[in-house]
Formats: sequence, structure tokens, C-alpha cells
Amino acid sequence: MTFRCLLWLTMVCLALAQPKQPQTDGKFTAFDLPSPNSGPSSLALAPDGTVWFTEQTGNRIGRMNPDGTGLKEYPLPVADSGPRVITIGPDKNFWFSEHNHGYIGRIGPEGILSEFPIPTRDSHPRAIALGKDGNIYFGEFTGNGIGRISAKAMFTEFPIPTPNSGPRALAAGADGNIWFSEFNADKIGRLTPEGRITEFSLPRPNSGPGDITAGADGNLWFLELNGRMDGRVVEGNRVARITTEGKITEFPIPTASASPINIAVGPDGNIWFTEAGKLGRVTPDGMITEFVVPGANARPTGLTAGSDRRPPDSLTNKLWYADAGGNKIGFLSFR
Repeated sequence: MTFRCLLWLTMVCLALAQPKQPQTDGKFTAFDLPSPNSGPSSLALAPDGTVWFTEQTGNRIGRMNPDGTGLKEYPLPVADSGPRVITIGPDKNFWFSEHNHGYIGRIGPEGILSEFPIPTRDSHPRAIALGKDGNIYFGEFTGNGIGRISAKAMFTEFPIPTPNSGPRALAAGADGNIWFSEFNADKIGRLTPEGRITEFSLPRPNSGPGDITAGADGNLWFLELNGRMDGRVVEGNRVARITTEGKITEFPIPTASASPINIAVGPDGNIWFTEAGKLGRVTPDGMITEFVVPGANARPTGLTAGSDRRPPDSLTNKLWYADAGGNKIGFLSFR
């Protein structure tokens, strides 16, 4: 056998040995929530595939099986608490932010609820995420800080150097740091476990950085919002990438005024995001494809394929989303 044949055979074997990345078949499945105007906002997955989600206007935490059965809803003790973002913690409980009343909530697999008041009053927590150090981190939108709560409910708060920065979202990076968006300041921030904050300015003013996630490529990916929100008019309408060294690249969304909201890593390793009536997919080189979500009132908000972590193999065939406009929980299937 010639060297060329051996080289060809080796390349074929290596190609066959590579794990096949799932691909979307474009099929949507959705489950109606029984109470009108529940306002599903964000979701997270349990190790057994159970889907947990916040009902922002319904003031509840919900859960359902992957096939849509077994729906249970847990009313929150404080009225109009505005539950926003939910994530699974190191203790296998689910932790969530209560935006309107400044609490961090915790709910166990059996539905037992606890609430913990944030030391800074009227801080309006939004994003929440599990850090690499096993603590839960959250952004204080009007408190101008990043908070941390341990599994034993001990709080630590880190003030952001830029006043009124409006930390809107955060995620744990591959570098072990917490990365967060500063909506009002048009910056991306980085918080080390020791509490040191570094800020990186975006290339354009009025970019309005929003949700952020850790990509499979080791970079952080985030959305730049558009339109009037939280007292500002922003003109982002982009998906952007920032390296752990702070280099920023932006990719315009094809649909004008797309109103992007939430971002996550999909089962295929690409970046996915929600926008008005659509889900968007971004490849590592910045190519964006949009998929129309069925339903006249579809307005997908939350998005997850495993709470910002690569999900178990048994869960990689679904990209879950919360449809606030259609009052549904749904998924886009992969094969």
C-alpha cells in the first residue's frame, strides 16, 4: 500500500471517528400553558430532562416533562415578584431572580420554595447564572452591582465602577470569570472570583448590550438590543462576540428591528437567540439564519439547551424556548 493510500485511509478513519453534530430539522413543538397571560420568561433543564421555567406575569415557577405532560405550577409567596431568569444550582435546586421585589428564590425538585432578600434594596435583579466556583451570581440592574449567593444563602455584592451601568445579563466564562452586559453604559464587564472588575467598551454608542452566554468556542457571545426599553432608545440589533482578552466582533441581524432578547448555545454547538417571532442561529464565523416560530402571537423570550452548559447527550435533540406572546413552552427539534 502506498503512502498516499495510507494517508487517505487515515483521513477517512479520522472523519468517521468524529462525533456527528446534531442538525435542526426545523420542526417546532409547543405546549400551551393553562393560565392566560402567564408570561413565560426563561427556562432551565434538570438532569432528568424536566423543563423548569419562570412565569413573569403569572408570578409562578412551572415545570413539565420533556413531552409536555406532568405540568405543575408553584405560586410565589410574594405577590407580583416578577420572576425573570432561572438556572440550576450545584445543589440540584433551581435558583431564580425576583425582579420586582429584590429577592433571589430557590425551588427544590419537589416544589419547596425559599426566598432570600438581597442586601441592597430595590436592586431589581435580572440575570442569574451558576459560576464555576459553585456559587450563584446575579445582576442588580438598578443596584449597579453583581451579586453572589452561596448554596447556604450567604450574599456578597460587587459594585460596578461605572455609575448606573445597568447590568442586564451575565454568564460564567470558560476562563472561570463571570462576564456581564452593562446595558446603560454600552460595556461588557468581567468579574473575577476575587471580586476584581474590568470593563470593555463596545465599538458603537447606544448598542444596548443584553443577554450573554459562553460559546462552545471559548468566547462570550451577547446580543445588542434595539428599540425603546428601560428608559433608553438603543440601536444595536446585532449579535456580538468578545474574547476573554476583550476583543469584540459584531454581526448585524438580517431582520431590521428584530428585537433580540435571549441567547444560548444550541445542541449543534452554534449560538442561538430569540427575536420577534423567530429563533436565530449564528455560526462561529457570524453567519445568521432565522427560523419563524409558528403562531400569530409568537414572541419567544427565554432560550436554553441546558442552562448555559453543554447538556447531557440525552438532551441534545431539543432547543427549548419560552414563548411569552403565545403563552407556550416549546422546542425546536434536532436530529
